[in-house]
Amino acid sequence: MSTSYRIGLVGKPSVGKSSFFNAATMNDVPEGAYPFTTIDPSVGEAYVRVDCAAPEFDEECTPNVGYCDHGTRFVPTKLVDVAGLIPGAHEGNGLGNQFLSDLNETDVLVHVVDFSGQTDAEGEPTEGHDPRDDIDFLEVELDQWYLDVLEKGIERYESGYTTEDDAIEEELAEQMSAFKTTDDEIKRLIRRVDVGFEPEAWDDEDKLELAREIRKETKPMVIAANKMDTPEAQENYEAIANDPDYDHLTIVPCSAHAEKALKSADKAGVVDYRPGDDDFEITGDVSGDQEQGLEQIRDFLDEFGATGVQAALETALFDVLGVTPVFPGGANGLGNERGEVLPDCYLIPPNSTAEDFAYSLHSDIGDGFLHAIDCRTNRQLGKDYEVESRDVIEVITTN
Repeated sequence: MSTSYRIGLVGKPSVGKSSFFNAATMNDVPEGAYPFTTIDPSVGEAYVRVDCAAPEFDEECTPNVGYCDHGTRFVPTKLVDVAGLIPGAHEGNGLGNQFLSDLNETDVLVHVVDFSGQTDAEGEPTEGHDPRDDIDFLEVELDQWYLDVLEKGIERYESGYTTEDDAIEEELAEQMSAFKTTDDEIKRLIRRVDVGFEPEAWDDEDKLELAREIRKETKPMVIAANKMDTPEAQENYEAIANDPDYDHLTIVPCSAHAEKALKSADKAGVVDYRPGDDDFEITGDVSGDQEQGLEQIRDFLDEFGATGVQAALETALFDVLGVTPVFPGGANGLGNERGEVLPDCYLIPPNSTAEDFAYSLHSDIGDGFLHAIDCRTNRQLGKDYEVESRDVIEVITTN
């Protein structure tokens, strides 16, 4: 089980977004493991890797969902293919409103950008397009969307709808509640942009800057620099990775095409490949052309360490969102009464306590929380213990 995080996949047409989505979700899961399901046409099951804790206890795990491959646990997460990114989406152009509401149901974004510069702003073939334009374009669309909502909150505040005591941060947090923000967070961001707490003193630039900060905080983003198997993309990547204007973004070099090719070849029994690995083994008969294609992919893996598809998803969840993977232990350390060993790996929010973890297992377990036990050290943990990545924890509860 896991708290279900949703990674939103965005990008203009023809940049390889569909290839990325298909490569990330075409999991040839071993028999009996969690089946690949498409919840609806635009949501798929992808996996993130966590080092399994079972080998440390000389045990073999029996996952309820996902699967384990040689000590690497593949934990399911939702990948949402958000369609409809076009200029003016925030004004309702194209699928604008649908695009924004789909986007809003995601926790973090992976923006697939064609770093080869071979697709223009509309997704048509071209040469020499600057990938920065695509990165900027999405950020500007989102900033304008946030600004529209922010301005409605300011209007409400200034028109006196609110009670005398309501501070501006409370009004804005309520107006922007769809973005899962709080008045404490808004207060902190107002301080960060240093505009003061009197909205009548804010000019257009102040409002935009505040909207941008709230957007960056509530809708963080990773750039999947796709088509990195071309020299043009590598040149662009070098330039953008060293451009201070893009320091606020994590950019992951990526070839969705290579990942899809390796997964297809693995499925066909031609290669032995585990998603996210830096190499593969040719195990079946291949033609000269196929072998040449695979060796080109191998060169890419040598240079970049992986195809980048797994890395983009894991960077989004673990590095950008700070999600913590935790294994619930059992009465005998690892197992449960059914004899399953570490059947679950939960993905829980950063800075969660042992009590928060108990609640993520079940509200009754949280309500009856007494203490937790660290299964590695048998140490008793209080409710305020901050859970760490890959902890194995048994919760003792009155329920």
